[in-house]
Amino acid sequence: MLWIKALHIVFVVSWFSGLFYLPRIFVNLAQETETVARERLLLMARKLYRFMTMLAVPALLLGIALLWMQYGGAEGGMKMPAWMHAKLTFVVLVLGYHHACGSLLKKFENGVNRRNHVWYRWFNEAPVLMLLAIVVLVVVKPF
Repeated sequence: MLWIKALHIVFVVSWFSGLFYLPRIFVNLAQETETVARERLLLMARKLYRFMTMLAVPALLLGIALLWMQYGGAEGGMKMPAWMHAKLTFVVLVLGYHHACGSLLKKFENGVNRRNHVWYRWFNEAPVLMLLAIVVLVVVKPF
């Protein structure tokens, strides 16, 4: 179980590094007017989105395995504490954020982005807050 937990943490950290960096690329895309630079930034964003999606899959699968080993098992029922329900709510929000990044990337690719660089700077703060909430819930277990 400790190996699974360690790998889960590594994949989550790696996934979040992409969630932190991709919106920074969006900030630059929203400001850039030069075609060559925009194409380079779009290429970087596409590659990063694909890579962070590949990191999200094992992070989620390992997390599901941990949930099953900790709270599932032969008895079933998934009797989880309240803090775990809250944590899983934030995990769903992180997945939604990941999906939103993909949608925003498509808008940049299609040339229909309507948001400015300031909006993307604020958008970039969301994964930090979600990660903070998840870590506090897991470590402190406030309820």
